[in-house]
Amino acid sequence: MFVISILLLIAAVVLFFVARANDTRGLRLGALGALIAGVFAMLASTLYVVSAYEVGVPVAFGKVGSPMTSGMHIKSPFTDVTTFSTRPVDLNLSDKDVVEVRSSQGGVMEVEVTVKWAVTPAKAVELYRLAGSEEAIQQRLVYPDSREIVRNVFARYTSEQGYATDREKINAEIGTLIKERLAPRGIDVTAVNLRNVKPSAALQDQIDRKIQQQQATERATEASRTAKAEADRRRIEAEGIARANKILNESLTDKVLMNQCIDAYKEAAGKNPVYAVPCGGGSGTPLIVDGTKR
Repeated sequence: MFVISILLLIAAVVLFFVARANDTRGLRLGALGALIAGVFAMLASTLYVVSAYEVGVPVAFGKVGSPMTSGMHIKSPFTDVTTFSTRPVDLNLSDKDVVEVRSSQGGVMEVEVTVKWAVTPAKAVELYRLAGSEEAIQQRLVYPDSREIVRNVFARYTSEQGYATDREKINAEIGTLIKERLAPRGIDVTAVNLRNVKPSAALQDQIDRKIQQQQATERATEASRTAKAEADRRRIEAEGIARANKILNESLTDKVLMNQCIDAYKEAAGKNPVYAVPCGGGSGTPLIVDGTKR
């Protein structure tokens, strides 16, 4: 704009002298118009409007000035203003930028993380000196620091903790460390979301084998428990039979056997005509003879 204003002023001067030499009314009006336009262009080059949710960094002849907040500002025509958005920006570490990490056991995992960050207006000058532009801030500061911290945190946990049991704890730790790393530089990290943790193909094979081994061990343990229970049952049953036989052997005296023999005779005689060899005769084994059979 400043260059345009200079050109318009030069044009106004040239038209004025030409019109004066030729005494031409039209050229004089053209010179006046060029002068007015040049003045407005000059005024416009000294004004700069910073939009809402932005902060500007003025630079004149290599010297960086104070941050310019949203609103209208008066500046030198030789001052350039670099603006930074103060709205949160998402850095998505996924797809081709997915973070490959190693656990404390050496297992490889792929981690997808979203880092939501914003420029701190009061630190805009420091960020300009460090990076130079908003895109450079993300690529030179937020991106490499976030990847480094994600790798370092996962390296302190086992693979199982990383993709299963301690994900929330890991997410909180990553968020705290990224905030502490970037805050002094003027970058306000508002949120860190650990969106996905996926084991690599090799690690997934190891996990599947471990699960199969655990299942086989559980089946073997259950089979051993069942066999032991069956063996205990048979042992208890055998011990019970042995005790019963011992009690029976100790209680079966000759008098008891004789009494049982007499009771058997009585029961048989009540149903059929019988005669019997006396109990204890011969070999001592009772003999009941059916009298109806010849």
